[in-house]
Amino acid sequence: MLENQSNQSNRGGKRPGAGRPSGSLDKGNALIREMVAQALNQVGGVDYLARVAESHPGPFLGLVGKVLPIQVTGEGGGAVEHSLQISFK
Repeated sequence: MLENQSNQSNRGGKRPGAGRPSGSLDKGNALIREMVAQALNQVGGVDYLARVAESHPGPFLGLVGKVLPIQVTGEGGGAVEHSLQISFK
């Protein structure tokens, strides 16, 4: 009897377009981010963050590290281009 059973289920499975799009926030995270943004606006926004950066640089830099993009890309989404110019006088 166990020999007739399959390990595969005929239910569900990955379907095109199923689920939340990659990178999108669920409702709870989106709500919390909106609340944080509103609270930041109420205490002064950029001016408040500048005061915190001066008075508590360590925690502020931790925040900066969390909001920076993980992967940096160049213009148009391509590779980062750089150049070096050396001149002798």
